[in-house]
Formats: sequence, C-alpha cells, structure tokens
Amino acid sequence: MRAFTKALVSATTAVGIAAGGLATSGTAMAAPAPAQQQTASAEVGTLAVVNLGLNTAQAKDWQCWLRAMGYAPGVIDGQLGTKSWKAAQTFWTPLGFYDDSIDGIVGPNTVKALQQYLNSRGRGYGLALTGIAGERTKDAFADYVTHQFSHLC
Repeated sequence: MRAFTKALVSATTAVGIAAGGLATSGTAMAAPAPAQQQTASAEVGTLAVVNLGLNTAQAKDWQCWLRAMGYAPGVIDGQLGTKSWKAAQTFWTPLGFYDDSIDGIVGPNTVKALQQYLNSRGRGYGLALTGIAGERTKDAFADYVTHQFSHLC
C-alpha cells in the first residue's frame, strides 16, 4: 500500500508540475497568460518585415538599389526583411553611419544609421538622430526612395 501511495503522489505531483499549478502556482515561474503569449508572437511577426514607411513599390526600389550597389538584399519582393536590412547595415558601415553587428534587426542603431544617411543626402531632411523611426523618419525615407530610385527593377 505504501508503494502505491508513493506512486500516486509522484504521478499527481508530476501532473501538477506539468500543468504549472502545483509547483509554480502564483510564482514568477508560471507560464504567461494567453494574451501575453499573443503579444510576444505579434512582436516577433512585426520584426520579420519592417518597411519603415515604404510601400511595396518603394521597398522594391530600395532592394533593387542595394542589389545594384553590390549588396545582397535577398528576394526583391517589397518586403524589407532581415536580408534587406543586413544589406543596408553593410552599406552604411563603411560610411560611418552604422557600427553595430550586421544582424538585420531594425533597432535603434539601424534607425539612427538610416537617419544619418538620409541627412547626408542633401535633401534637407534635418532628422534628429534619435534611433526612433517616427513619422518624420518614415516620410523622409519614402521621399528619398521615391525621388532617387523610382522603378529601378
């Protein structure tokens, strides 16, 4: 009977731990609520393609220009994903605008490099180097691509 009780307690404990109720109930180790899980998934999805104010045609032009300059933006599809941003980061590095790892992530350093690059193009954008992709940065990027690279592909 004692062996049976131990087995039953062990099985119940294992089920409780797996369910997150017995061992982690009310602690920081508990699984996140479904809403939190959905938010995390949405953030990952958002990071996959970041056009920063460019429509699909403009993003294709930017990708075509990067490719024409000898960089590898991946498929020319108007979706600025990791490969496109790695190409841009690689392009900005020797210009002194980007000095972080070439990872394709559109973080503050990538946005700051874009802001510096746009300011250096002589079109009077006057963007603050904040590393935040606000409306002025997005509008300037769209304006620049439209006027410099329209229909390269």
